[in-house]
Amino acid sequence: MLELNNVAYRYPEASVQIDFQVETGRAAALMGPSGCGKTTVLNLIAGLLHPAHGEIKFNHQSLLTLKPAERPVTFLFQAHNLFPHLTVWQNLALGVDPGLKVSPREKQNIARALEWISMPEFSERFPSDLSGGQQQRVALARCLLRNRPLLLLDEPFSALDQSLRSEMIALIGELQQQQSLTLVVATHQLQDAEALDARIVTMEA
Repeated sequence: MLELNNVAYRYPEASVQIDFQVETGRAAALMGPSGCGKTTVLNLIAGLLHPAHGEIKFNHQSLLTLKPAERPVTFLFQAHNLFPHLTVWQNLALGVDPGLKVSPREKQNIARALEWISMPEFSERFPSDLSGGQQQRVALARCLLRNRPLLLLDEPFSALDQSLRSEMIALIGELQQQQSLTLVVATHQLQDAEALDARIVTMEA
């Protein structure tokens, strides 16, 4: 279970306070107007920000003592998920090893990930050669390769048309089933939350 207990973060002109739980293998959707703190909550879970007070736990272990790289978290941002100077294959290999040193088995896993997103023929292309939807699919495949149990999604569908949005949600749902992932997604769209069968956490401005 992911638990945020009495968590607060303070900006110079505002503060974010939140308290919620989501069961392991389930999804929670952070919903509310722009500027209400949805992305801040994701950054707190990922360790990119540190709360003024409160506790963040995953499966009964505090995350606050762990550095961002040590947390069981993968973060899928709204955009700019891929390194433009690296090929699709290299971007995926980053999910396995930051130095791109992958074993034969890991190379097989990368090949399977490309098959999973229906893009095996795109391995040597660069992000600039891909559509926005294809870039997000590659970013999602990298999440699969990281094999971490907590997936954070920061409005990852907002730049996609309805058909690509539905495709991405279906892929994420499949990924969640395969790996028993716990999802936390920031979104403005109620239908996205419903499609992910997510518990809705309403945040006020």
